[in-house]
Amino acid sequence: MDKPLRLIEFEAMLLGRHSHLNAHRPRSAGWQLDRSAYVLLTRIRMDGPMSISQLSDAFGLDASTLNRQTAAMLRAGVVERIADPDGGIARKFRITEEGERRLDNDRAFNVQGLERVLEHWTPDEVAEFAAVLERFNRDVERIDGRPWPRP
Repeated sequence: MDKPLRLIEFEAMLLGRHSHLNAHRPRSAGWQLDRSAYVLLTRIRMDGPMSISQLSDAFGLDASTLNRQTAAMLRAGVVERIADPDGGIARKFRITEEGERRLDNDRAFNVQGLERVLEHWTPDEVAEFAAVLERFNRDVERIDGRPWPRP
């Protein structure tokens, strides 16, 4: 393996480490959601109400894992169960107003953190990094077969 690939592997490991650190910050620091709720709510916001089966397909997670995560989200009041708007049998999870508020709060907190990290970058460097990161994620999604909806 050549050196750039080893460096990418190492830096990707560190990036994952940094994102996990955010998940363990106290709520008093501004965080409202755990990492799994943040990701699930983001997907539900983009796709609309989703069933456990749809979430399983979207994330490649088993139903028992999603049942635990969505149960915690129900208890927190960030999602609610609704009848399938399309008339299907499976009930779906819809983001609540509280879920929207917490997700918006956490997203703003994340953006503020990125602003601090990137404050000495030029706008062109930030745009280039965003484009390369999007390309990387799209290629991972292509190989995994689970594309993520984008705004």
